[in-house]
Amino acid sequence: MRMPLSAVVGLILTGTFLFVAIFAQWIAPFPLDDSSGAQWEGFSATHWLGTDTIGRDILSRLIFGAQVTIFVALASSVLAFSLGAFLGFLAAVKGGWIDQLLSRLVDLVMAVPSLIVALVMLSVLPLNMTVLILVMGLLDSTRVFRLSRAVAVDIAVMDFVEAAKLRGEKGTWVIFREILPNALSPLVAEFGLRFIFAVLFISTLSFLGLGIQPPLADWGGMVKENKDGLIYGKSAALLPAAAIAALAISVNLVADWILTRTSSLKGGRGG
Repeated sequence: MRMPLSAVVGLILTGTFLFVAIFAQWIAPFPLDDSSGAQWEGFSATHWLGTDTIGRDILSRLIFGAQVTIFVALASSVLAFSLGAFLGFLAAVKGGWIDQLLSRLVDLVMAVPSLIVALVMLSVLPLNMTVLILVMGLLDSTRVFRLSRAVAVDIAVMDFVEAAKLRGEKGTWVIFREILPNALSPLVAEFGLRFIFAVLFISTLSFLGLGIQPPLADWGGMVKENKDGLIYGKSAALLPAAAIAALAISVNLVADWILTRTSSLKGGRGG
């Protein structure tokens, strides 16, 4: 199947973001906390995107911010999917009291907005990257659990799953060899959405002062640091916001193409 233009654009943009995040230390023209520039300096040959409120190079901080933002969002998304998908499949396969217990616990967590829960937890826990990833991953796993369980419930009653159970296969075999391969399509699409939600979530927490802490940089923290510049017509706060939007669009373009392709391939095999 020919790759559509939207998917090509998404792959190029997403690959660029990942490349910048991986090689940030070698790409950034200035060190992270170098404040040798003038305050609110405009675009120039030295500072391509200008400087921020204390004279730091915006381009360099965007590059280092990409590294931190993408790493935290990706790590928390992987944790959320590893935990949420496994527990969702387990609930669907086992049923009974295991399903009821896990489902009610998830309902309890989801009854309170994630941002409020995160703010309460981060206000009493140490503010470091590990804690941040764990909190975000655990909260996001509830959404993944709901999707995984809904998908697995339909798959678990199919003939090939029943045949595996009759052969005496263990629950882990049924989850990883029978259900997971047939549930990948919606999970891949959801991973793209969850990753972007994680980017927005960490940016929101950083804007509120409970996310990434100095001296590290992330896009949400950059918006907070430079929001006062909007009063004077400075674009320092708009550039990280634009980076967040560009990353969200590019990842969703790729996720939509993957979902369409896997669905089409399944349809072709079924015919």
